Amino acid sequence: VPLQAFGGGLVQPGGFLRPLCAASGFTFSPYGMGWFRQAPGKEREFVAACNWSGESTYYADSVKGRFTISRDNAKSTVFLQMNSLKPEDTAVYYCAKSGGVTGFVEPSRYDFWGQGTLVTVSS
Repeated sequence: VPLQAFGGGLVQPGGFLRPLCAASGFTFSPYGMGWFRQAPGKEREFVAACNWSGESTYYADSVKGRFTISRDNAKSTVFLQMNSLKPEDTAVYYCAKSGGVTGFVEPSRYDFWGQGTLVTVSS
């Protein structure tokens, strides 16, 4: 499996989580990476993305200022630091590999997807 996501869980509102996505079987560093999420009954939506180096990052308005995407190319891993979590952040979170050096908002620009990790924000 090229991408495996870990680190979801149950957290109270205002809490934090740091899911990660481990890549294998391909050369990780030249490609942008993204995180998406899908809540029950809703379509998959863009959360965050970064370019190949992690120096350029992009966020959905709903998570800007609370979430941070980062990557460690030496470990072929991308992270999503999620702070000040809200109940509306509850979803399955997916990591994805971009088809190019940068990250994109559109899911169609990604060619590998992880299996997802469930994040539940509830008191």
